[in-house]
Amino acid sequence: MDTRRERIVLSWFLFALISTLGWGCADLFYKKGTDPGDRYSHLKIAVWVGLVMGICAICLMPLSESRLSPEALLGNAIKYAPASLCYIISMVIGYAGLRYLELSIVSPVQNASGALSTLSMLIHFIFVGRIGSISEAFSTMDLVGTVLIVSGVVALALVEQRLALREGELPASEKKYRLGALALLFPLLYCVFDTIGTAADGIILDDTMGLGLGEIDVIILYGLTFLLAGMVAWIFLYMKEGKPYNPFGKSERNKGIAALCEEFGQIFYVYAMAAKPMLTAPMVASYCIVSVILSRAFLKEKLNIPQIACVIVVILGIVILGISEGLAEV
Repeated sequence: MDTRRERIVLSWFLFALISTLGWGCADLFYKKGTDPGDRYSHLKIAVWVGLVMGICAICLMPLSESRLSPEALLGNAIKYAPASLCYIISMVIGYAGLRYLELSIVSPVQNASGALSTLSMLIHFIFVGRIGSISEAFSTMDLVGTVLIVSGVVALALVEQRLALREGELPASEKKYRLGALALLFPLLYCVFDTIGTAADGIILDDTMGLGLGEIDVIILYGLTFLLAGMVAWIFLYMKEGKPYNPFGKSERNKGIAALCEEFGQIFYVYAMAAKPMLTAPMVASYCIVSVILSRAFLKEKLNIPQIACVIVVILGIVILGISEGLAEV
């Protein structure tokens, strides 16, 4: 292992933690930037995210490990297409879901994908001979921490699902709940597509059995793909609304902040996934805990005792992973 790669492996926990905080903040501003009365609010968010990611990708192109010649760009884009497309689809679905459900409900249900993607990657790596058993991928403390994080996130998703079903019985005049239980399809579909995207990411970025894409290249390819998606969304908005959408309007500020937080988290996420994908996936999925806490602090969404218990379990799991990582470096 070269010195650069060794530093990345030893820093995966810090990178994953930063990504978790970044995406938790992004969720808060996604919700603040969502207009329940605007049927195209989710597409306007996609325009902003595409703009930020695209600019970042273009700025990073001189640092590309493959220098991204036209031939290399096309080849790498094809390799990374399954992950990037699944991510983009899941994110746009998630933006749409924020019109109908509170953030504290949407985020935990969506991020049950962390457990499913870890299981998918584990099965793949065992099948291709990357690892021989679970013990090769997880130390005892890693396993305990991961189980706690996954259990806490899944439990929180179930708690929020029951809350959403109960809220769905409210009068139709409660605008944000007008789809009732049907609104849960949005975070559930997000979970499915995000699971596929995360598992594909872990496989693509794997050092031994991966497709040979460097971290910077992945950030560039994802950013350019989202830029294209954002341009398509902008054109669609122009056709539907009869006027060009201006993402720089004062009312769109929260969308821009959310996009910046998204890209900030994405950069650290890619490096963490490249080092330890099966530990990173469930840990970063716990950003829903940050979302729940922030929604309570800034959106005045209430936390009940079961929610608080789930938050504590996830935080305990993260602490155990942190201790395990610290001991591994000694």
